[in-house]
Amino acid sequence: MKNIILSISLIALLAGCKNETTKEVKSTVQNEVASIDSYQPKIEIMPISHATFAMKWDDKVFYIDPVGGIEAFQNMPEEDVILITDIHGDHLNLETLNGIRSEGSLLIVPEAVNEKIKEDQSDSEVIHNDQSTSFDGFKVTAIPMYNLTEERLKFHEKGRGNGYVIEKNDYKVYISGDTEDIPEMRALQGIDKAFVCMNLPYTMTVESAADAVLDFAPVEVYPYHYRGTEGKSDVIKFKELVNTGNSDIQVNQLEWYSN
Repeated sequence: MKNIILSISLIALLAGCKNETTKEVKSTVQNEVASIDSYQPKIEIMPISHATFAMKWDDKVFYIDPVGGIEAFQNMPEEDVILITDIHGDHLNLETLNGIRSEGSLLIVPEAVNEKIKEDQSDSEVIHNDQSTSFDGFKVTAIPMYNLTEERLKFHEKGRGNGYVIEKNDYKVYISGDTEDIPEMRALQGIDKAFVCMNLPYTMTVESAADAVLDFAPVEVYPYHYRGTEGKSDVIKFKELVNTGNSDIQVNQLEWYSN
């Protein structure tokens, strides 16, 4: 009889412990979800020129496609992360990169860029399309960037360059790099800020860019990289097209060509 009572007591105790453990797990998950839901990032965008800009996100500073010489970065905060999208001169300049990179900063590049810089920057991290890397609460995913139309295929082949999605606590920033309105762009989900190129003959028209933006519907979009061989693309028209299709998308016009 004592053994039966002891067994019943033990079962009750284990059940109680299980319930407490379940409550603790549920509480932890709920707290994490609440933390993500209440997350308000502090982001400052600092355009430099064309495809080149700095972005301060909370306590981390990102340099995107740093070109233009050391002088272009004199008034910028020291970087923690550098992202390079492609091998072309408006995205990759080895002299600038060597001059501005700080000790200990993370350099993320596609393989084609790595082949051009590995003698000088042997510690770069290579990620290919659809691959990701994580650090300090951030996740960076490489998104394909390439041309679709026959006359532009020679400029950007699929798999060579990377667009990027940077993510922290479910907040996402998309950087298109050089691309047309590819299916991978149109399929993006949950983008909060998007930097979308539009220049001819190298990438796409403002009409194509606007149509793609209406598909993936970011909260905010920044037209950038919009100077081509015939001058600058009509970013005012881009804004009109986007907001005619979806007035909830905020189109932000920054000064990318002050000189």
